[in-house]
Amino acid sequence: MLVLPNELCRRILELGIQSKTLNYKDLCCLSITCRRLSRLSAEDSLWSSLLFSDFSPSQNDTNFNSNDNNFKNNNNSSSTASSKAKILYKIRFEKDREQKRLVHRRLVLRIESEIAEHLRKIREIKLQTSEEKEKTNEAVAELLNLRKIRQASIALNVWQPEIVRGRQKQMVQQCNVPVDSRINVLEMELRLCEQQIAGYDNALRIEKRRLEAAKRQLASAKYHPLQDFSTTSSGQPDEHRIRRKKLEQSTTM
Repeated sequence: MLVLPNELCRRILELGIQSKTLNYKDLCCLSITCRRLSRLSAEDSLWSSLLFSDFSPSQNDTNFNSNDNNFKNNNNSSSTASSKAKILYKIRFEKDREQKRLVHRRLVLRIESEIAEHLRKIREIKLQTSEEKEKTNEAVAELLNLRKIRQASIALNVWQPEIVRGRQKQMVQQCNVPVDSRINVLEMELRLCEQQIAGYDNALRIEKRRLEAAKRQLASAKYHPLQDFSTTSSGQPDEHRIRRKKLEQSTTM
């Protein structure tokens, strides 16, 4: 390509941008190969085309429209003016990247709030389950006691030693409620408690599944394959990361 005249090289770059074969990264890479390609890749016409193809001007962005109109009219201007489109592209690129970062941040915060809400519901369900289990244990203990009293009242009609009879009689006298009706009420209450506990267990499983799904979504949102790490597993700086960072800085617009 270096043996070709400037007009032909310029036309190749223009066709590459128009067909979207070349992007801003390719132009930056070309700019560090040699002085000639650095001068050609920095021309205003190329960056103006990239500017309009990558960032369509919005109706509210008057500065963008006015600047782009000036760039269109001055495509063949001096070398000082030829870098204006590239500068504007950089500004638009950083603005777009910041907007994407804010959108990503809002997404992460929304997922984190959903995780917090799932955790709150799980704690609430566990608390309600423990309360129902306490009520169940109390009802079971009272039911067992009432059944003993009912057995004692039945045993009073049968001959027994006086000591056993006196103890059973005392148990019956200490009971101030109708035994049979109270037993029926407790048995119904136990069935209701079992249904409530089963419902809470089902709701707990659903919330745990939703929590795991939200955690996976959060991990996917936070994941980035090119994330920089300060150190490697051995605790020393990663030489490949440093070299890559230097290369990225050298290709920065």
